[in-house]
Order: sequence, then C-alpha cells, then structure tokens
Amino acid sequence: MEGRTLFHVNSTATGGGVAELLSSVLGYLLGANIQSRWLVVEGTEDFFVLTKRIHHLLHGKEGDAGDLGPAEAQLYTSALTAELPSVSAHVKPGDVVILHDPQVVGLAPHLREMGASVIWNCHVGADVANGECRRAWEFLLPATSSAHAQVFSRAQYVWEGLNREKVVVIPPCIDAFSPKNQALDPDQARRILAASGLFVTPGGPEGREGREGPGGPEGLDGRSDEKATFTRIDGSVGKVRHAVRVLGTSALPPEAPLVTQISRWDPLKDHAGVAKFFAEAVPPEVGAHLVLAGPSPDAVADDPESVATFDELGTCIASLPEEARSRVHVACLPMDDIEENAAIVNALQRYSDVVVQKSLAEGFGLTVAEAMWKGRPTVATSIGGIQDQISHGLTGVLIDDPEDSRAFGKAVTDLLCDRDLSNDLGRAAHRSVVDNFLAPRYLGQYLELVETVLTA
Repeated sequence: MEGRTLFHVNSTATGGGVAELLSSVLGYLLGANIQSRWLVVEGTEDFFVLTKRIHHLLHGKEGDAGDLGPAEAQLYTSALTAELPSVSAHVKPGDVVILHDPQVVGLAPHLREMGASVIWNCHVGADVANGECRRAWEFLLPATSSAHAQVFSRAQYVWEGLNREKVVVIPPCIDAFSPKNQALDPDQARRILAASGLFVTPGGPEGREGREGPGGPEGLDGRSDEKATFTRIDGSVGKVRHAVRVLGTSALPPEAPLVTQISRWDPLKDHAGVAKFFAEAVPPEVGAHLVLAGPSPDAVADDPESVATFDELGTCIASLPEEARSRVHVACLPMDDIEENAAIVNALQRYSDVVVQKSLAEGFGLTVAEAMWKGRPTVATSIGGIQDQISHGLTGVLIDDPEDSRAFGKAVTDLLCDRDLSNDLGRAAHRSVVDNFLAPRYLGQYLELVETVLTA
C-alpha cells in the first residue's frame, strides 16, 4: 500500500452498522501506517427511497413493492454520476476503494476506469434466495461484476451470476475499544444513563443488587452529573450532555429488571413485535421493564422509513393494555455527538438483564455481538448473521420463528428468573466474541484480500 490510499465509501456517516464499523476500524489502519479515507455520498430523497427498496429486496422482502425498471436505473445512475466529481477529486489511479452496500456499488465501473482497484462489500442478504432477491441482483449485477472482488458477510448471501473466484466471505466485527464497547464499571453505566435522562430519581439510581453488585452513588440529578463520563476515540474524556427522549406512560425504575432492544427504526427489526410479546408473554409479576432504543428517527440520512416506522411503533404501544404500557419505554438516543450516543448504548446494554434482537430479516446484526461482548444473555431470531453469532443454548437463545411471541416471552422470562443460566450464557457469549468478532481478525482478512487484488 505504499504510495496508495485505501478508501471506504458508503451512504451515511451516522446510523447503521456500516457507519459504526468504519468509524472504529479506520483508526487501526492509520495506526498501521496505511493511508485511509472515508467518503460519504449525498443522494437525493428519491435515490434513498429506491435504495431502501433494493435493501428490502436483498433481504428477500417485498418492501414498498415498487419497480426496478429503466426509470429506476436512470435515477440510480444519475444520482451516483453527480457524485463522481467529488470522488475523483480524492481517488487517484492505483488507490484501493471499498464500496459498501447497494447504495454505492454503481460507482464501481467508473472507479475502475479511473485506475482504482475496487472491492464491493455487501453486508445484507437472505438465508434462502427468492424472486425478490433476484430482482435486486439483476438490477445491480452489471455494476457489481465490474468490481475486482466482492465481499459478503455470509456465504449464504453470495449472489448467483458472480465469478466465484472473485468472491470472499468476511464477517464484520466490533471494536472493543470504541465508546460503544469499551469497559464501563456498573457505577459509570448508571451515571451515564441517569445523566442522559433515561431514568432520574430524586436520590439517583437506586441500589440494585444482582449480577454486578450493589447499586450506585447517591445524589445524581440528571445531566448535572460531572462523573457521567466515557473515553473518546482520541483518548480524551467525554461527558454526557445531551438528553435521551423517552416516550412512555411512566418513569423507568432504575431498580427494575431491564429488557432492551437497540436498533435503528427499520420495519425489519420488528420493534412493535417486541412490544407485543413483552406485553403478552412476560408476566407482570417478574417486574421487568422494556426499553426499545434507537437513534432519533430523522437522523439517519439514507433511511426514509425511519419516521414512519417510529410512528407505527407509537401507535402499537398506545394500543397495549394500560398495565403493559407502563412497562414499555421508547428511547430516542441523541445523535448530536456520535461518541456520546455510543456511550449511552454501551451503558444501556451493560445495565440490561436481557438483550433482545427480534429481527424479521438481518444482514449480520452486530448489535448481538455487542451485547455478547458485554456478557449479556441475548434472545434473538435465528435468522441471517445472528445465527452465526449465537450458538443456541450455549452463548444465547435463538428463536426459529420471529412471529412466535410465546417462545420469545418464555425465553426472556426464563433468563430473568434464572440468574445462574443468564450468567453462564453471558460469560460464554463474551468468550465467543473474543475468538470470532473483534477487529484484528476482520482487518487481517481484509488486508489479505487487498494484497490479492493488488498483485493479481
């Protein structure tokens, strides 16, 4: 890579797994003296509606049932052509460019003509290909095939029609040292959550006996707590200054057992399904509360469905019985400071008794690995990359049918009531992430691929 720059290109700087992955792993490359840059395309609203349609189709879902015809091809090409002057101002012949997901793969032919080596990384797919998948493949295949190599996060996601000699499977990773995954002691996690406003009581978070020992300090009064700190990527100390917007009919008791699902507001994450199974199948006498957390719904530039999905979730929760509504809380996490946002997610996962990921479809779902890294027992759908991360009964619990509310409810209830089982699963989960899903493994595989492309 001497004399070359390694570029990553995607469609949003914040929100979603790719943006989080890039914000963490690029530092490792720079630390290894590999010149690295990150470019983000600026598409139109119509462009992102189209690419969200493709996103659903690649998952094998119908999405908005819209067309992928000549008009859509023209829209897609025009939007990316408008980005070429900005891209060409940075990328030079001999550079290596990694394009992430369907939003930007249309740049591949142009970058190759410019003399760059091009790798396309597809982070999404379906366990079993169907007609919806093939519609998206046909639409994108000319651009995809022009890349020097194609990377998929799972072998099951590899498309038909590609040259298999150019295909590599590289699962994604988490960064153990990022604000989202760095070590937090229980006191620090409680202070971060209280300072964010997720829960505030007159005397601060109550002492909660349990897996992590006695409760935290007295006297927290929300965002005035100067000890609600985390370590930023550059090593400086960050403080929680922005508030979580919490929607719920009652306050979240800091001493209550906590079940969480954290993901952006995408219909494939099935937040409403989580609320329903929690209300119907987790007995009130367990005393647990549910937090459904995600970024502010208008903060993810490349996801036009966020606001509608969030509004539908509100309607769903409003329809629940009053007792159930009092135990369900929706948290919009502030996006003003991305590292602060990550620290709040970190604290929320570490404070949780059980983490859920009830996806209807999933590319890889690194939220699961994040929870496992923190030793949290996790209940998730046996779908997509989730099943690559959890070994059922050993490092977590997998539910085969995402619509089986009773199974989800029973699994969550069992873990809330059996602390020994929860702790055993959590410890095994952490060990699994150490072995399989940290940055050195991911970057090592990627650099091997870059070397192969450059010496071919």
